[in-house]
Amino acid sequence: MNSLVSTLLRRLDDKSLIGTGVIPWSSPVLSFGDLSTARVATLGLNPSNREFVDGDGKELDGASRRFHTLTSLGLSAWSDAKPRHLSLIAESCRDYFATNPYDTWFKRLDRVIAGLKVSYYSSLFGACHLDLVPYATAEKWTDLTRQQRLRLLDSAGDTLALLLRDSPIQVLVLNGSSVVEHFERVASINLQRATIRGWTLKRDVGPGVAGIAYTGVVRAVGGTRLRRDIHVLGFNHNIQSSFGVTTQVTEAIRDWIADAAAESVA
Repeated sequence: MNSLVSTLLRRLDDKSLIGTGVIPWSSPVLSFGDLSTARVATLGLNPSNREFVDGDGKELDGASRRFHTLTSLGLSAWSDAKPRHLSLIAESCRDYFATNPYDTWFKRLDRVIAGLKVSYYSSLFGACHLDLVPYATAEKWTDLTRQQRLRLLDSAGDTLALLLRDSPIQVLVLNGSSVVEHFERVASINLQRATIRGWTLKRDVGPGVAGIAYTGVVRAVGGTRLRRDIHVLGFNHNIQSSFGVTTQVTEAIRDWIADAAAESVA
């Protein structure tokens, strides 16, 4: 894990990331939770800036801190990082849910995977969260330009493959249509699609936003073989931000994931 942290830190100084919106003083986030014990992982786009700053844009500090930064490690540049700094960065990822997790975001997603009898918040029934890009950006992913997003994916697209390859993950859950789109690009796969009537998000005018389920199996990501099959399940609604995601829709997605995972793994 430390070698991967070291690689990602070096890339923070690489010219390819200049102008992508990455917060340069924030450490890369390999995982949210203990990847080494998780059999289920959810997948997002990239870490929120709120993992590093408060609502006023000030760096989190003290008990509020979630991940390490140049300041917290007492470094002037990432090139000065020593093995003990790498270990501290990896440790903050592993222990994320035991310290100060961003519950506003993760609690809702935790309910979606509850049907798999796992939780981010349990060390015995482990789940973790991964991102396609391990770097936090000052702006939300949707506010980045298409060129910025593609450069980030190209610069860090191999990270997910390496993390999955060396983990016990069996089921990967994709949160939202943007994650599905970018994952398909990174993994060179076309997931199967099915419209689920009970997932429709109602609107005051019009038929509403249809719910779409995605399924597939990946054996390699970005040219990296995973040594085993990983079952991929996804949904088009972003649980945290899609307007009109009701408790009923969330529960319907939870139940579908539980059934689909049981069938896939079997």
